[in-house]
Amino acid sequence: MNMKMKTVQGMTLILLMLMAAFAGCIGDETSDDSSSSTATSDSSSSTTTSTSDTSDSSDSSDTSSSDGSDSSDSSDSSDSSSSGGAAVSTMDAEDGGYTYASNVDNHRSLMADMCDIKTHAAAGEWTAAKGIYQNGKNAPKSDGSYRTLAGFAAATGKNHNYDTYYGMNGSVDAHIMAALDGTGDFENTSDTVRYQGVAKLTANMAMVAYTIHELNSAIAKADAGNVDNDTGAPHNWDEGWAFFHGPDENVGCGPVSTLNKRANDFGTKTGDVANTTGDILLAMNGGLAALQAEDSANYTAAANEVVRNVIIAYSQAILKYTYKMDSTSDAAKYQAEGYAFWKTIEAYVADATDACYNNKTHTMAYVGNAADGTVCDNFSWYDNVAMGPGGTFTGCYNVVSHTVATGVNETQCNEGFGAVGSTGMPMYYDNYGATQMNAVLDLTDSTQLGTSYDVSAWLAPAWSHYGITSDDIGSYS
Repeated sequence: MNMKMKTVQGMTLILLMLMAAFAGCIGDETSDDSSSSTATSDSSSSTTTSTSDTSDSSDSSDTSSSDGSDSSDSSDSSDSSSSGGAAVSTMDAEDGGYTYASNVDNHRSLMADMCDIKTHAAAGEWTAAKGIYQNGKNAPKSDGSYRTLAGFAAATGKNHNYDTYYGMNGSVDAHIMAALDGTGDFENTSDTVRYQGVAKLTANMAMVAYTIHELNSAIAKADAGNVDNDTGAPHNWDEGWAFFHGPDENVGCGPVSTLNKRANDFGTKTGDVANTTGDILLAMNGGLAALQAEDSANYTAAANEVVRNVIIAYSQAILKYTYKMDSTSDAAKYQAEGYAFWKTIEAYVADATDACYNNKTHTMAYVGNAADGTVCDNFSWYDNVAMGPGGTFTGCYNVVSHTVATGVNETQCNEGFGAVGSTGMPMYYDNYGATQMNAVLDLTDSTQLGTSYDVSAWLAPAWSHYGITSDDIGSYS
């Protein structure tokens, strides 16, 4: 299944570009997690993916790497206690308003590992945190081994887009291990920054990847006709909720906690529940029923709705923490939080941020997920062209990307764009918005600190891609 939606185009982008007003009413607030945070502190949200395969079961051979200080993780193969069927549940059958169709106790228990990892990392106990991440603690299997966060994060062939986007197997694990070991993007960073990386990447990037994998696996099984509650699509769907929400007693250590906190920040909640949380719950419940009924249109729509709301929640988190990077004392910590939230969704939004340079105005016009630079040749000026019932359009429009270039006149539109400029230099920039985001969130570049960033313009093309409106994002105050 392809969960990348191609729905909202054209004039929607104009509206979304106006969202730079977000930064206007931002107040002063402490971070979700400090370096002394406990296991009940915030985590962030997830995202969904691209293609799935029919060969996957949620438990197939997850392996994890180890180092000299930690014993290696045993092979994470399927067994009856973790795949439904004859297994006897020791937990209640419901979490957060979702009732499971199968036994996923072992998967639900993995959220307790997340809580323990955060506790150790908060105390600077990196070896202990790494040991739980790689070897497990709270999710035992029938053979005496443990299900592990690292087992999935380091595995190949999973049904998510991270490895494809980053061009490497085990990309989720690589990000987390860098924070645990103080290497890569976390080289020479403080313990506070490393803590934010460990806590937020495991709770968000990893748990979202788990969720996406399971939703895609469920769809693949349903498409193949396997809708048995215990072994088929509903079981994988259940696992998706287990990884996204976890047991009610551990919900503060997973993505749902972040969704609720960001909704509070941006005024996007109904009662005490984030709109994103409520919408994902509705989608998960509706998707489960659709899977059982073999209703492909509705279980596919449900999966897409989960993804859409993940993008909303993490966009809110990114907006908040990039804005707060002007702090005199906590800028590096806020940058690390923004980094982790960005990495949670980067693989799902970057492709929508392709852009074309205008050599007359020296500005960029976004073109969505373009096939190649030739899309930049297709901007043209339109004067009072009929558009919709009784409406007209005047402006610079791209008939291939179906996007509008704002802030340009007729001459600038017709002469300023192209795949290659008059100097022979390329004018098309692949993943332009994502590239700008990565520069701001470069943990090794201290020059980025001390500035309040409004990154809404870089995220707006992705919002258009997923059909996300300004009301969905809200206003940070």
